[in-house]
Amino acid sequence: MLTTNDTALVIVDVQGKLAQIMDSKETLFKNLETVVKGAKILDIPIIWVEQIPHKLGPTIPQISDHLHDHTPIAKNSFSCYRDTQFVEALSASGCKNIVVVGIEAHICVYQTVRQLLEADYHVEVVADAVSSRNPTNKQIALDKMQQFGASLTTAEMLIFELQEIAEGERFRDILNVVK
Repeated sequence: MLTTNDTALVIVDVQGKLAQIMDSKETLFKNLETVVKGAKILDIPIIWVEQIPHKLGPTIPQISDHLHDHTPIAKNSFSCYRDTQFVEALSASGCKNIVVVGIEAHICVYQTVRQLLEADYHVEVVADAVSSRNPTNKQIALDKMQQFGASLTTAEMLIFELQEIAEGERFRDILNVVK
């Protein structure tokens, strides 16, 4: 089970025009927002990454509007784990459980997950908060990530797993997020 004291969220490349052409983008954006809001309520570390932002544009407002206290890490490699700043931020979090969301599932998400697994992190991919332009690419990516040892979860399943109990102010805040 994931817990708030050893889990970090990694947001991969949900940017500009590319985000707008993802399969089932409305559902994707809603679930991404749920995960980000939930991570903020639960106070877990968030590592936010953008692929060549000067070309692909900024992160969509559904995510960036909730991350004013964070700064995205710009990268040019497909895998976040090839970026020194990302590796340092991940190490500084002290977390060994990594939850991954973003796009595209079969490129940057897949390569990041693969390298995190190779570096002995426990990785959970939020299946309804990742996407690709083509749904077949997403499904093959999820299958391969599972074959290599990643676990799959959903936005709501993740948030309630991290919350653990059905009481308190955080629980009430989470209920408002998942409605």
